[in-house]
Amino acid sequence: MMLRRLLGTLLATVAVMGPLGACAATPAKPAATAQASVLTEAARVADWQLSHMDNFNYIPTSQFRHDTEAPRDWVQAAFYIGLTAFADASKQPKYADAIIAHGQAEGWGFDHRPRHGDADATGAVWVWAAARSHDPAKLAPVRARFDAVLADPSTVDLGFEAKPPEGGQPYCQARWCWSDALFMAPPVWVALSKETRDPRYLAHADSEFWAATDLLYDKDEHLYFRDSRFIAQRSPAGQKIFWGRGNGWAYAGVARILQDLPKDHPSRPRYEALFKQMSARIITLQGEQGYWPVSLLEPQKTPETSGTGFFVYGLAWGVNHGLLPAAQYRPAVDRGWKALTAAIEPDGKLGWVQRVGAAPDTVGPDDTQLYGVGAFLLAASEVSRLPPAGKR
Repeated sequence: MMLRRLLGTLLATVAVMGPLGACAATPAKPAATAQASVLTEAARVADWQLSHMDNFNYIPTSQFRHDTEAPRDWVQAAFYIGLTAFADASKQPKYADAIIAHGQAEGWGFDHRPRHGDADATGAVWVWAAARSHDPAKLAPVRARFDAVLADPSTVDLGFEAKPPEGGQPYCQARWCWSDALFMAPPVWVALSKETRDPRYLAHADSEFWAATDLLYDKDEHLYFRDSRFIAQRSPAGQKIFWGRGNGWAYAGVARILQDLPKDHPSRPRYEALFKQMSARIITLQGEQGYWPVSLLEPQKTPETSGTGFFVYGLAWGVNHGLLPAAQYRPAVDRGWKALTAAIEPDGKLGWVQRVGAAPDTVGPDDTQLYGVGAFLLAASEVSRLPPAGKR
């Protein structure tokens, strides 16, 4: 209870402190001004979300509010993953403090699902906190969780329809059988391997990532099906169905894997080739407004900020790390970032976030969710590191 009160006090303090005034006031140099503008916009969004972490009534119960309220599940994990990146980029202690307070309140633990990729996701936040504080004790729960998997790895079929005889979650979710999972789980395993210098975690992540990719990645379209149920499905227009955010999850997941993957790892060329292939396809699908469609092969109908945030993050990350040529990819990043900032309301709330789901769906201006904010903060963290437009 004391930790919960501490967290609530800290989040309220964050809300009162407001945006990055110091960065916004930084004078003169164009590069510094551009960076400060990005970080200031991101601070507005981060501060709004942090000030609303104790009450989620703004999310209708019909839109999986119970998932949003779960502090160890994937919805909040995706937000805190974005916040870790923004804490590093902004260098503002209040954001790191909020993350540490959250981890302390949760005992660096996980929910009740021992083998579900969505439940793995929060482990990335714990690994970041352990590395930042040089405190390996924070890793005990995640190591125990992953060691149990290594001791008895699942070999269930990756087909999404397979279910236990008594019903419930598909068997395949004991592994990474849906595109979202490629963001949630393997980056945690790779980061843990880097932090602990234990190669077993990386070996497992590498094997399972490619098992899922071999099933779900369309080698003609260079996009991921959300899960096996979509491979044979077609839209009313006869198109294959590639969910925008589902591909955003996978694409951002590849970037996060590459972030921590050793330069000399045997699979690195394969990850880089996949990343470049997806990047080349993704920029052809951006809508005129700068957003990506909820269904990537269908016409753009409305803004959508969660998939767009993940795509902007991945493209900017690729430019910053020399995998994508700026001349070819920077225009898509700039259009995407402009679109994302246009979706911020005056109080800092991020709108146009497609609700929790597993497929393309409608989205409205008032729709928001923590994973959309997480994607936005990931994007901001990389966009803030780009050189000024016109410089390469």
